[in-house]
Amino acid sequence: MNKSKGLSAVPIWLARALGVLVALMGAGLLWGGITLAALGGSVYFIAMGVALLVAGALLVAAQPLGVKVYAVALVGTAAWSLYDTGFDYWGLISRLLTFAGVGVLAGAVYPALKRRKGAPVSRKAPLATALLAVAVAFAVASMFTRHGVTLDAAQVPGTATAADAHVADWTAWAGTPAGTHYSAHTAINKQNVRDLQLAWTFRTGDIPKSNGFGAEDQDTPLQIGHTLYVCTPHNEVIALDADTGEQRWRFDPRSVAPNWQRCRGLGFHEDAIGSASATPAASATMGECRRRIIETTIDARLIALDAESGKRCIGFGTNGEVNLREGLGLVKPGFYTITSAPLVAGDLVVIGGRVADNIETDEPTGAVRAFDVHTGAMTWAWNPGDEDVKAPPRPDGTYTRATPNVWTAMAYDPKLNLVYLPTGNTTPDQWGGERTPADDKYSSSVVALDAATGKVRWHFQTTHHDLWDYDLPAQPALVDVPDGRGGTLPALVQVTKQGQIFMLNRATGEPIADVVEKPVAVGHAKGERYSPTQPFSVGMPMIGTQHLTESSMWGATPFDQLYCRIQFRKMRYEGPFTAPGEDISLQWPGSLGGMNWGGVSIDEANGLMFVNDMRIGLWTRLIPRDAVKGSGGGVEMGLASMYGTPYWSDRNRFMSPAGIPCQEPPFGTMTAINLATRKIAWQVPVGTVRDTGPMGVKLHLPMPIGMPTLGASLATRSGLVFFAGTQDYYLRAFDESTGKEVWKARLPVGSQGGPMTYVSPKTGRQYIVLTVGGARQSPDRGDYVMAWALPKAK
Repeated sequence: MNKSKGLSAVPIWLARALGVLVALMGAGLLWGGITLAALGGSVYFIAMGVALLVAGALLVAAQPLGVKVYAVALVGTAAWSLYDTGFDYWGLISRLLTFAGVGVLAGAVYPALKRRKGAPVSRKAPLATALLAVAVAFAVASMFTRHGVTLDAAQVPGTATAADAHVADWTAWAGTPAGTHYSAHTAINKQNVRDLQLAWTFRTGDIPKSNGFGAEDQDTPLQIGHTLYVCTPHNEVIALDADTGEQRWRFDPRSVAPNWQRCRGLGFHEDAIGSASATPAASATMGECRRRIIETTIDARLIALDAESGKRCIGFGTNGEVNLREGLGLVKPGFYTITSAPLVAGDLVVIGGRVADNIETDEPTGAVRAFDVHTGAMTWAWNPGDEDVKAPPRPDGTYTRATPNVWTAMAYDPKLNLVYLPTGNTTPDQWGGERTPADDKYSSSVVALDAATGKVRWHFQTTHHDLWDYDLPAQPALVDVPDGRGGTLPALVQVTKQGQIFMLNRATGEPIADVVEKPVAVGHAKGERYSPTQPFSVGMPMIGTQHLTESSMWGATPFDQLYCRIQFRKMRYEGPFTAPGEDISLQWPGSLGGMNWGGVSIDEANGLMFVNDMRIGLWTRLIPRDAVKGSGGGVEMGLASMYGTPYWSDRNRFMSPAGIPCQEPPFGTMTAINLATRKIAWQVPVGTVRDTGPMGVKLHLPMPIGMPTLGASLATRSGLVFFAGTQDYYLRAFDESTGKEVWKARLPVGSQGGPMTYVSPKTGRQYIVLTVGGARQSPDRGDYVMAWALPKAK
């Protein structure tokens, strides 16, 4: 009878204070619940709000009945939660944990309320409270384990571990122009990866600032022989000793741009000994520039440097550089920048460019140009607005303005002599009423050009009349896949922002994996036209593309979940390709991805492809031109001017007031896909909230909820996948057979760089190298180049 005496000592004022809290919770739920129900949503929040108001009032009156009412409401919430979200861990946490935690407090005050009434306390009440406390503790502890992991062992091929007879240097952004981010080196493997340790660190001195779309480090270094080559956000090129990280030379082009300062990579070209490929104009510098580093800059220059000395290749262009603004007509500051690595295709350098988003219709061209790697002379230009124009430009001295462009990396197949362009859409993103048939023909497409002439061999469109900024964001990956008859097919794999993956025959452009045209909802904006169907790659897995419902909404607490439910109900959402309109529409996946510029990595020996993604929806609306006064600009998020159209656009991430995505986790994953069966082998959430959290406050908690990813991964023949493009500050290695994390290294700041690897010709040590300059959405920035290796043999 005295076993509950300790609990009965709880002061009554605590019970009343708890009652006030519960009543306030009830009032909030009731108010929001009425709003949600009026929009056609769930009535649960009204019922729970009323129950909590009653329970709160009784607790304020020190009535033990208040605890019983709360208990009934909690049991009802548990039943509703299972109905609403099933056994999804994060879904249940969002709906139950807050109420269960308050329930423990209610159970703690219950004995004191009973004794105040002079009533005995049964043993069941303290036992129930203890069990609830254990359940809450277990639920909280489970936050630190991965949920939502899938594994289909039948889709995981046996890992080949024998090294290739010859492993090339890392001579392109993705290792080679094939875009696979793959290395056949096997010295670092599953058995010893846990022994990796930091070998050296280099500081570039170019620390990017976290001011919106300003400077960011997104580089993947090159390695040629004994030298590593890195580029900084402001286009400084630095050559480092491959074993020590010591600087060998530095070149500063003094690039200036008002935004989008970044360098994702460099190009490399080497003349064979005794080669006659160089023209007489460059012969005087051949001794110095037989090996050359090719750089593009944020202020639209193409520069060739001697790989040994860092000096300009004088025979290239004018004093070693080519002005890429020639033929573009008017280029306002920040309207044309080069943000991806140049493509070296044989003796050509092929260049695209980023064009400013959403400011106006009269913007620079998206023409793709090829230059002689020795002289810098233009060889050809592909002008989507006038395909008969090659080089030089039109009679007025310019290419067609505001055409689809190529801002991300391109790929090259030397056997087919084809260059593959992942194109963007004509600006602005959310309006296409002014677009021409030529714009629509090549927008958001894979376009294969003959490398010798620039002529289109084939093209394949992934989004018709793109109104969602679903431009192709990533380099195509070129890999041979089984044809089902004992042979192989030359495949091109293209990931997209809408979470779809297209597998095409890279010789013909025909789909290898099935693609079907499906009807989609059309919009009603005046003056716009719509495609009634869109292509769906049903023969490949779709990642993060589930149809959203009100039950898909999420929050760290029931209150921000309720907010997200209300906002969801206020928006027009008609599934994939919901068209923008004058109302607020929901775009899912958002234009940030799905997949973004990091692309994929592929274990070419085992036929496994690794895809990282982000899952953040966007809300969008078109605002009539005369409804906004003043001037505007063009940005990815927020209010954009779209001059030359009838509308402004406004869009942003679909987030709760706490800055958490409104749909259920994970918000980012790594997925392994078997390229032979075209099925998912495994999928795991990637990233924790250790270095981020609600309202940007770091939680310092390693909860692997799965955060949005941005950056490239690295696949190795030894069965490892390396990745650092998360919101927390780690470089991780995953077992490619299971997705299990087998090693990680803490970084000083986050990274958007792509890990790469090489074996030193001098020492034979294999290194994993990463540039570490800061994660997207994080204020922490750095200027690190870091290398890891196994301990030196004694």
